[in-house]
Amino acid sequence: MKILIRATNWVGDAILATPALRAVRAKFPDAEISIVARPYVADIYRGQGVADSLITYDVAGAHAGWRGREGLAAELRGGNYDVALLLQNAFDAAWLAWRAKIPRRIGYARDGRSALLTDAVRVPRAGEIPAHEKFYYLELLRRVGWIEELPDEKFIQLKVSAEQQAAAEQKLQAAGSGGRTPRIAVGAGASYGSAKCWPPERFAEALNQLQDASRENSESDVILFGTTGETAVTEAIAAKLRRAAISLAGQTTIAELPALLSRCQIFLGNDSGAMHVAAAVGLPVVAVFGPTDPFGTAPVTPRCAIVQEKPYCSPCFLRRCPTDHRCMTAVSAGAVVRALEAV
Repeated sequence: MKILIRATNWVGDAILATPALRAVRAKFPDAEISIVARPYVADIYRGQGVADSLITYDVAGAHAGWRGREGLAAELRGGNYDVALLLQNAFDAAWLAWRAKIPRRIGYARDGRSALLTDAVRVPRAGEIPAHEKFYYLELLRRVGWIEELPDEKFIQLKVSAEQQAAAEQKLQAAGSGGRTPRIAVGAGASYGSAKCWPPERFAEALNQLQDASRENSESDVILFGTTGETAVTEAIAAKLRRAAISLAGQTTIAELPALLSRCQIFLGNDSGAMHVAAAVGLPVVAVFGPTDPFGTAPVTPRCAIVQEKPYCSPCFLRRCPTDHRCMTAVSAGAVVRALEAV
C-alpha cells in the first residue's frame, strides 16, 4: 500500500502531529509512506523515520500559483497512492489529493472541503477528546479505524544525529560560544504574529536578573535565535543585556535548529515553533504564554514551565493585539526568572 500524508504547515503543529505519524507507521509497517510538506516542515521530519520519502510543497517557488499547484498534483498523481491522510485542515490539501486522483482521501470535514473527501470525518466537539492538539491528529486516525485508542505520549522527541550535533557545536563555537559555560537559548519571536511575543525589554531584564543571581549564571552564554524577520527583536534584546549575547538570528535554517538547540542547556521563549523544537530535543523549557492556551499547545515534555497571566480576554488566539497587549505585559521578568531557576 502507498500512503500520502499531507503535513501541517507550522513547525510547532508538525511536531505535535508526530505521534500520529508514528501511529500510521506502526499500523502499516510495510506501507510506502510519503509526506508532502512545506520545505521547513520537511526539514523537521527528515531523518525521523516517519516516512519513506518527503515531498516538498514550495508555494513560494516551484509550486507557486495555479500552474505550480497543478504541477504538484500531477507529480502526486504519478505516485499512484492508494490513500491520502490529510493532517492539514485547509481546502487546498483536499484539492491536491482529489486532483492527484488518490482513491481514498481522509480528513476532517471542515473548510468547505467535504465533497472532495471520501472519508469526511466529523471534527471533534469541545470536550470529546483531551484539549491538547496532539490528540486532534490522533483522533482522526481513531475515527477511521487506524488506532483503537489515543496514546498519551509525555515526551515528543526529535532525533539529532551525532554528525548534526558536531556541526552545530562547530557553528556555536565559531560564533563565540566556547562550550565550557552553560548556554541559554532564547527564542523571542513567533511566526504566527506579534501577539504571542513577550516584549524584548522583558527578555533582557529577565536574562540580566538570571545572570546576576549566581556566578554560574553570570558566566552563561545567551544565544539568540530567530528568523531574518526577527533580527530587530533579537537586536533589541542584545542592546539591553549587560553581558554580550551571541546572535544567530537570520543565520540558521530550520534544518539546523534542532541540533543547535540540542547543544544548549535551557530554552526561554514564546509559544512558537522554536519552543516545540527545543522541547523535542530534550531542553528544559520556560515558555511565556499570552493569547494562546497552554492546555492546547504546550510543548510535550516533562521539563517545562509555563509562565502566564490571564486577563479576561485571554486566550483570544489573535495574531495581533487590538488593545494594550496586557496578557504579555502583565508577565514580569521576576516570574520568568523564578521559572528558569526552578527548571
